[in-house]
Amino acid sequence: MARILSRTLVLLGAGLLLPGIAFAQEIPRVNVSIGGAQGPRDVAATLQIILLLTVLSLAPAILLTLTSFVRVVIVLAFTRSALGVQQVPPNQVLIGLALFLTFFLMQPVWKEINSQALQPYLAHQITLDEAVRRGEGPVRAFLFSQTRPKDLALFLRLGGVEQPRTRADVPTYVLVPAFLISELKTAFQMGFMIYVPFLVIDIVVAVILLSMGMMMLPPVMISLPFKVLLFVMVDGWNLVIQSLMLSFR
Repeated sequence: MARILSRTLVLLGAGLLLPGIAFAQEIPRVNVSIGGAQGPRDVAATLQIILLLTVLSLAPAILLTLTSFVRVVIVLAFTRSALGVQQVPPNQVLIGLALFLTFFLMQPVWKEINSQALQPYLAHQITLDEAVRRGEGPVRAFLFSQTRPKDLALFLRLGGVEQPRTRADVPTYVLVPAFLISELKTAFQMGFMIYVPFLVIDIVVAVILLSMGMMMLPPVMISLPFKVLLFVMVDGWNLVIQSLMLSFR
């Protein structure tokens, strides 16, 4: 199962996210038939196909959790919530923007996988196991660069793993959840910083309305235009996207 998962992540992830890769290979003809197994090898092949199809159905979620998508989409959601507009931009726009930003951020990783693992494998220069081993290197390097040592130590302790001497000794099943926890903390920190100026506007408007005796008027109705105006005047989307890009360096 672990080998099938690794193969799916490296080959499908690189093939789907790298633009301009042409797979100049013959498309195999698929023949589906029902019959009795001739031996243990037939049963093993059937089980491998079932496991592969299961992993393929989970591949999008797996690929998104191993990239910058988590941080990007959370920060964008925080930005929309801080503005106080719950449906603008709509979810489809935020998800699309987060996906394209993820493609942009992960291009160096995918290019390295393509040059070191995918293209040599398609040229029959290396075996599939060697391609998987080479392809895991850039992905793990990206995960390590964005993972806090504290989170990594937490999962090493919870998993009962001995203190590794080098990064190569850290299991991937420990590295991935540590990376996700680090991404969540970083995204919430950035979201808090985005919230602060808009919270100040809400407080100021609420105090002014209270001093004028207009307690029945919702402060959100008055503060929303000022928050949108401030966001537009400072070119908020440019600042948010720039901060996201720089946070991965």
